Amino acid sequence: MNIEQLRDYCLSLPEATEDFPFDEMTLVFKVCGKMFALTTIDEHPLNINLKCEPELAIELREKYECVTAGYHMNKRLWNTIEINGEMKESEIKQWIDHSYREVVKKLPKTDRERLQSKIGRMN
Repeated sequence: MNIEQLRDYCLSLPEATEDFPFDEMTLVFKVCGKMFALTTIDEHPLNINLKCEPELAIELREKYECVTAGYHMNKRLWNTIEINGEMKESEIKQWIDHSYREVVKKLPKTDRERLQSKIGRMN
């Protein structure tokens, strides 16, 4: 998975947007203004930070060498995944979806309800 594929996938999620709020190299993906993924566009190999349920975050770090506690993030809730071929593309997409859903769960009720029907149609 390269940066273009990563970007296309993240933006395919319901109401997802992109932004560069920190600098011109850190690409952030949001839903309703809340971040669900971020990556640095010039890193090789590519890394992505994703929000994760705390217990699952630990499991993934134990299972994959390419998964570490979120760089510059709340280490309990965020993982950094180095996209180096260890994880299948389908697994990375699964964790992007998980991160997106974790953020949607915390949105105000009106936003959450609007997105729930759209999420039901995701993969």
